[in-house]
Amino acid sequence: MDIGQIRSALTSEIHTTPLAGLDENELASVLIIIYGKDPFVIMTEKAKTLKVHAGEIAFPGGKWCAKDKDLLETAIRETKEELRLEVSKEQVVGKLDSVITLNSKYKITPFIAILDTVPSLTANSEVESILHIPLISFLNTMAEDNLPEHRSIKEMHTFTFEKYNIWGASARMLKQINTLLSKKNLL
Repeated sequence: MDIGQIRSALTSEIHTTPLAGLDENELASVLIIIYGKDPFVIMTEKAKTLKVHAGEIAFPGGKWCAKDKDLLETAIRETKEELRLEVSKEQVVGKLDSVITLNSKYKITPFIAILDTVPSLTANSEVESILHIPLISFLNTMAEDNLPEHRSIKEMHTFTFEKYNIWGASARMLKQINTLLSKKNLL
């Protein structure tokens, strides 16, 4: 499978709406960056010093703030802050359904960017480490999440990469990608 097939399967219309007047403590967005010939996805291990989501594996992104026109701008700004990676709106090909985190109750909107290559990345203080994960083998690790504390919603999954267990909102985003690629017989 090549990056072109993945781009085709994950491309969708991106409707962004101005968010002036909304509560900054409820909205967030992330950028799911897929790159390379044999596609990789970038995830981060959050710093253990953070107040929420400390030590969790997540996509780069964060809370919307009033200076951002829309959630896509938030995802691009946060990715630049966390990884020193410039992504243009033209590189963003799609958007997934929003998910709500179990502990912080953020409503997170995931955007998908497809890049040919990624330069060397530099993590800021919010990021413990940067993970470059082979996309297809990673998506094939999907399993049901049976931890009772994670089962407050019906459908919960986990994904595994090396020593890392990905669950919660990030796993629900990955499940959406898994479903979209499976529909095109790409998994």
